[in-house]
Amino acid sequence: METTTSQPTPAAILQMGTGFWASKVLLTAVNFELFTHLATHPSMSAKKIKNTLQLKCSNRNLFDFLDCLTGLGFLVREGLLESANYSNTVDTDIFLDKSKPSYMGGLLEMQSDQGWKVWAKLDEGLRTGLIQHDMQDNEASIFDFVYKDPAQFKKFVNGMTGVQMGNFIAFSKTFDFSKYKTMVDAGGSAGVLSVMVAQNNPNMSCSSFDLPMLETMANETIQKFQISDRVKSVSGDFFKDGLPKADVITMGNVLHDWNEETKIKLMQIAYNALPEGGVFVAIEHVIDNERRKNVFGMMMSLNMLIETGDGFDYTFDDFIGWAKQVGFKSTTLLPLAGPSSAAIAYK
Repeated sequence: METTTSQPTPAAILQMGTGFWASKVLLTAVNFELFTHLATHPSMSAKKIKNTLQLKCSNRNLFDFLDCLTGLGFLVREGLLESANYSNTVDTDIFLDKSKPSYMGGLLEMQSDQGWKVWAKLDEGLRTGLIQHDMQDNEASIFDFVYKDPAQFKKFVNGMTGVQMGNFIAFSKTFDFSKYKTMVDAGGSAGVLSVMVAQNNPNMSCSSFDLPMLETMANETIQKFQISDRVKSVSGDFFKDGLPKADVITMGNVLHDWNEETKIKLMQIAYNALPEGGVFVAIEHVIDNERRKNVFGMMMSLNMLIETGDGFDYTFDDFIGWAKQVGFKSTTLLPLAGPSSAAIAYK
């Protein structure tokens, strides 16, 4: 019997080794607000796009840019070169149009501005185990770094909202809230999760709990969705003040900011604020227990190294161990959008 042996090929190595090229193409399109323009003008020629974005490159450069976006799956094209018309895909229309509440481009804007520079230092982060942001001596954490600059702070908050938007929508629609009445989103940032849960579950009243500097942005979100009768912004520091009592306590992209000791401390703070039968939910890029499939989750964990120094993402088995240590009775995992899940613990 003949056997066939696959020939060695450098294709995957080249694709991954130049992967930042594709990333920068997408980030540039987001910075240009290309997808937002296409949402209001569903089909645009390259010439019209060039005029709208006020680009001075050659037509050939522009065709390369737009056709890269098409080949990468971010645009739909009809025709070719001068006769081509471009439009958004379903995904870019939903998630990269700034006028929609589902916009997640804040994350990409942040990556283009800061993440790009920090990830260039991954090798140094692995060598030293230290945060790679250009922080000053009086800045103890990444949060001190972003809070000092209002523009940077808003971009950071929008970025954190962007990375979780699809998950917040999915969680608000798939988790069974019928047995509960109140929810506190600890580290609620701009208040989006609280708004999504209240909007999709009329029985729920929600509080977005975060530091005082987040209150204005949370209130803007609440007013935007006209749901102030069931969603409120609450200021505080859960490390100092604990958390308000609620049937459900959520943390979206919070646990992974910290080392293991602090993760357990935060879960204990949530446990103390819950009634018997209450629920704690961590919405994050939970890594599969075999550590083979959720590569994004593992890259996010590397991101926490260079962003925070000692933060990391974790597996569901890790979460189960911490939940048992704190005293929760049972746990379950609810898959959400893309590489994200809700790790759930019941008191």
